[in-house]
Amino acid sequence: MASLRIALVAGEASGDILGAGLMRALKAQHPAVEFIGVGGPLMQAEGLTSYFPMERLAVMGLVEVLGRLRELLARRKKLIATLIAEKPDVFIGIDAPDFTLNIELKLRQAGIKTVHYVSPSVWAWRQKRVLKIREGCDLMLTLFPFEAKFYEEKGVPVRFVGHSLADVIPLEADRSVARAELGLPEGPLVALMPGSRGGEVGRLGALFLDTAERLRAMRPGVRFVMPCASPERRVQLEELLAGRDLPVTLLDGRSHQALAACDAVLIASGTATLEALLYKRPMVVAYRLAPLTFWILKRMVKSPYISLPNLLAQRLLVPELLQDDATPEALALTLSPLIDGGEEQTTGFDQIHRTLRRDASNQAADAVLNLIGKPQ
Repeated sequence: MASLRIALVAGEASGDILGAGLMRALKAQHPAVEFIGVGGPLMQAEGLTSYFPMERLAVMGLVEVLGRLRELLARRKKLIATLIAEKPDVFIGIDAPDFTLNIELKLRQAGIKTVHYVSPSVWAWRQKRVLKIREGCDLMLTLFPFEAKFYEEKGVPVRFVGHSLADVIPLEADRSVARAELGLPEGPLVALMPGSRGGEVGRLGALFLDTAERLRAMRPGVRFVMPCASPERRVQLEELLAGRDLPVTLLDGRSHQALAACDAVLIASGTATLEALLYKRPMVVAYRLAPLTFWILKRMVKSPYISLPNLLAQRLLVPELLQDDATPEALALTLSPLIDGGEEQTTGFDQIHRTLRRDASNQAADAVLNLIGKPQ
């Protein structure tokens, strides 16, 4: 079998996971393959020659990006020149659209096939980016079906491959096993998940704990579990808990176990809502932004919903309480009936899980090899 050279660029940990899964599936279908580009430890373990450390691309927030802009632009320029010289059979940009879409455009103009894996949220805002995607991308691989529908309507070649988390997370998670592993007693348990970043926890942490106090007044036996995304978040949450009389168990990471163990979730809008959905735990989604940011986004966002479960269901399946509507009283009242109810949500979640469970890495590998005329 003739050897293949495949270039991949991932910009953060989630992309490294997806990239490693895709590389494994590509090797299984086409063993004589060489991988070049940029990726993290997981992709390197699968055989990627990374031109520089992936961490150099993982910057969050506008201010941080501005501080590193010269370096990022210089790295991108050099990467484009290197890849054009290396002439891979295909280039795969994994997420990180602000960095990878430009590379795809330049490489495609140079006659190299290009794939983008994980759609940016063009369906929600900045829809004009779809023109750049159509120009720079031979194939878009989406994790969700509603995204594929959007690209089909805009004339972009697309394949819905499913979500690798839906493959990994069982269709039914054992609640009592998870509780035993975490040393948590039986009885009503609510997971509090105010986000993984400092700013989110700063805006939502106290609100979620105020809600927990209200909920405890309504249902005296309820307990709480709170996964901390990092040591910094743990310190932040410990400070917010000081002086409160709340039965909260803080965990280091282990968010999947917390979801498996709980009866219901109070959660910030973001990718964690997909995990809660896949664990079939009823949830209330809350979010607060700086007032000006919220005002701007409200005018820009084209979607009627902000949370993934509702976007996937294409209806209001889970309550979304945003900005001034997200009060401790409203959140506690909405959450309380879900602790021993929530069947409508969980039935919807099960249907969505089955839709997303498509063996994503193999689907993606299959689509890439078909694009370059090297099917299995």
